[in-house]
Amino acid sequence: MDSLSIYEVSPRDGLQNEAAVVSPEGKVALIEALVASGLRDIEITSFVRPRWIPQLSDAAELVRMLPRHEGVRYWALVPNQVGLERAIECGIRHVATFLSASETHNKKNVNRTVRESLASVEELIGVARDEGMEVRGYISTVFGCPDEGDVPVENTLRIGERLLSAGAQTLALGDTTGMADPAQVERVLAAVTTSLGVGFDRIAVHFHDTRGTALANAVVAYRAGVRQIDGSVGGMGGCPYAPGASGNAATEDLVNVFEQMGVSTGVDLDRLGAAGCLAEELVGRELPGRFHLYWKGARQRVAKPSLAARGRSA
Repeated sequence: MDSLSIYEVSPRDGLQNEAAVVSPEGKVALIEALVASGLRDIEITSFVRPRWIPQLSDAAELVRMLPRHEGVRYWALVPNQVGLERAIECGIRHVATFLSASETHNKKNVNRTVRESLASVEELIGVARDEGMEVRGYISTVFGCPDEGDVPVENTLRIGERLLSAGAQTLALGDTTGMADPAQVERVLAAVTTSLGVGFDRIAVHFHDTRGTALANAVVAYRAGVRQIDGSVGGMGGCPYAPGASGNAATEDLVNVFEQMGVSTGVDLDRLGAAGCLAEELVGRELPGRFHLYWKGARQRVAKPSLAARGRSA
């Protein structure tokens, strides 16, 4: 059977965009539920300055509290050398770096030019690899920028080449603002693999569902050869620079569709649905994932039989 790896980002990319600040205990419960569903790559936090993202200010405490499970890899986003040092001190062995293919988005996101960010990220990757860590390099706004519109694929190729040369094992191509369409995904993936001479085993994709295209884009990416796709339980998250963004590709939607296509994800959809409901309780709002809403509704119908059904049982 064909297989697909889901890289779960809800504890980091999901929670950092929520108004609610979830306690470390709540985050541990969510991560444990995700692990119980079968997810094996989970991005748990980011080592950023607490004032930048208060929702993730407990990074070190969270890492100390997390139980270790064989075969489960906990990832952390590191914005700079200080963040990397904190991750190393906490015992994190898998880190992700990031910068944007769009100059405007990069300046808004980290207050640096792309050139400045790239030099910093290259140095960071070198240190992480010297420490024996695995590194994932995110490139944001690959498929479009809300300020600049179309982003030339040459931007992504130039950055991707530098990240790979610095030692990143995986390039994660981000549709940060949900502007991608399936035809564009095909073109970008073909350009990246051909021009950079890299196999699909080193490419991941990260789609947002701002315009309702995340699932279609994921299927196209898989058919092109990608075997790692990012998801966030319940579709939690979003992007502060994409007005109306509805969040990341929902993990339940990805698992449901690919399993129906005969592609093994190794994830138990029922347990994943329970994790989605827990996430909803933690953030205090309904999450938008399509299968999540279906699963929750089905469970509620079973828990609360109709008046007619109750009358028949009487």
